[in-house]
Amino acid sequence: MPETIADLAREVRSKNAGPFWITMEIFLRDDAGYALVADPAFLDTADIARLYRIDADTIAMFRIPELRVVKISFPRPVSQGSLRDRDIHAGQHHVPLAAFPLPSY
Repeated sequence: MPETIADLAREVRSKNAGPFWITMEIFLRDDAGYALVADPAFLDTADIARLYRIDADTIAMFRIPELRVVKISFPRPVSQGSLRDRDIHAGQHHVPLAAFPLPSY
């Protein structure tokens, strides 16, 4: 029984979207998984804001049903390569999103 977004996904990844933005992508395995994860009642900007401790108004979410992809972008907490940047490639930011729990029925 799937328990997290990662269980429904082919891949969950994060990457730089320039020096000031991070983009995360959830590639779902099938239409049913996409329907759940893309549903704003399940995952919306308020959820992302809580996970990453950022302002919900700064988050952009894109749902692409033809590809079964949910894409999320938001400003980096610090600019890429700055003194306080702990992940210069933004390659680890997807972990909390991948671990996001699915609803239990």
